[in-house]
Amino acid sequence: MKRTMNLGGQALSEVPPLQEHTGLRELYLHDNQLTGLPDWLGDFRELRILDLSHQPLGALPDSLGQLTSLEFLYVSDLAVRALPDSLGELGSLRYLGATDNNLPVVPESLGRLRELVELRLYGNQLTVLPDSYGELSSLRELHLDRNPLAGVPGTFDQLTELRVMSLRGTALTEFPVALSRLPRLRHLDLRANRITWLPDLGPDAFPVLEKLDLRWLDLPVVPEWVHALERRGCLVYRTAA
Repeated sequence: MKRTMNLGGQALSEVPPLQEHTGLRELYLHDNQLTGLPDWLGDFRELRILDLSHQPLGALPDSLGQLTSLEFLYVSDLAVRALPDSLGELGSLRYLGATDNNLPVVPESLGRLRELVELRLYGNQLTVLPDSYGELSSLRELHLDRNPLAGVPGTFDQLTELRVMSLRGTALTEFPVALSRLPRLRHLDLRANRITWLPDLGPDAFPVLEKLDLRWLDLPVVPEWVHALERRGCLVYRTAA
């Protein structure tokens, strides 16, 4: 039985009939010219990997939520304005890449993805994230660069498995204090934001941080905890005065 099918980069304008291959585990449809997906795609219940990236789809069907064995979903650069709420049903999902779509919002239902390890949402138009994302108990990497974010939810202090947080080039004006309490955070990228002041944090802040990027921030004063991180061996990148 065929387990992998790669139809990427073939200039397809529609998905060919694949109904006899519902036992597929990997399906690659990226870099085509698809403008829609058939509902029968939801019948591929054994799929582990689905790559739809880099084509003018415009919308994603609710039937994707039926792919309950899916572990890796690539839906970047599709000109979509929304992700279906049904993605919250993908209980086995470990990776979700939905970058460069100009999404104004993301579904609250994604907070139910307890197996999710990596979430990439950079290059969208997000101004807020749902509080429910603090419930992503397995999340290790969160990439939010190039979104006009007003802040991050206070619930993010519950992301106890998070190792990498990237917020480069967002619209943050306040330092995300909730992140300072994360016990496993190693890399924090805050480059090119509007933060002009760092709060005073206690000696327990960022207990295992290895890299803090503060370049291109207008920071007239750097508090003692930043120097303490440097003395501990954390790499702190700052723009020279």
